[in-house]
Amino acid sequence: MKKQFRLPIILDGGMGRELKRIGAPFQQPEWSAQALIESPHFISQVHQSFIEAGAEIITTNTYALVPFHIGEKRFNKQGADLIKLAARLARECVKNHPEVLVAGCIPPVLGSYRPDLFSEEQAKPLLELLIKNQEADVDIWLAETISSIAEAAMIKARTLVTGKPTWISFTVKDEISTEPALRSGESVYDAVSQIAGQNIAAILFNCSCVEVMESALITAKQALLDKGIEDQIQLGVYANNFPPIGELHQANQDNGVSGIRDDLTPEKYNEFALSWINAGASIVGGCCGVSPAQIKKLAELK
Repeated sequence: MKKQFRLPIILDGGMGRELKRIGAPFQQPEWSAQALIESPHFISQVHQSFIEAGAEIITTNTYALVPFHIGEKRFNKQGADLIKLAARLARECVKNHPEVLVAGCIPPVLGSYRPDLFSEEQAKPLLELLIKNQEADVDIWLAETISSIAEAAMIKARTLVTGKPTWISFTVKDEISTEPALRSGESVYDAVSQIAGQNIAAILFNCSCVEVMESALITAKQALLDKGIEDQIQLGVYANNFPPIGELHQANQDNGVSGIRDDLTPEKYNEFALSWINAGASIVGGCCGVSPAQIKKLAELK
């Protein structure tokens, strides 16, 4: 990533819930893929909204372009083309905004919040398709909502050969703890210690409650200090706007659509963001349910 940012770097917010809010096609299990399939102009509209709000990096709408969300049959038939389309739409949106970069989303390919479903053998071909069909249009890789060290390690190894910086973003348990853990139960300290370095330019935490992010950052910073690479790796947070997500949550079922909290106003979200920055974050943004209004307020931190 050649661009030099004035810190903190501002990410975009949640694509899926913003699509739902503006009236785009949106349903489970397809999630944000539904609008891409039926009305892709809505994807561009959301990207533009976040850019106008102050986002300096927008993320491709490829999170739900896996069999877990769109089904095996549709994925085999349309997956590659849909991934290419999502990446192209993001790239087109930044043509008039040279200051904005495109992050190629790499989702948990076998299911969100479910490290028990992960299999490297099953995940590898899906990862290959996501990388191959986005690579030409993205500036960095952003692996989102990663629940286990094993999945992060697989992504790190594969993205290394692309020559593009990779950001790994872990999702952590929605329980406030002095020993924060990934949803796999593995410690944040171990995850950062094992994954940071080489092509990994940033370690982030996303799709968890705002309240648990500070302790995850503090632990991550300590892990980097102990490895002696604290000056080489950026830290970041983009929390969700959901109530706590429990174990075995089914992210692609009708009852998997979490409610949006009404207490995280742009001002309140900013208060949390300031605590993350104070804990070492140089990248902040929003995940599910975080709107352009909240990103606009974040951009005032610049």
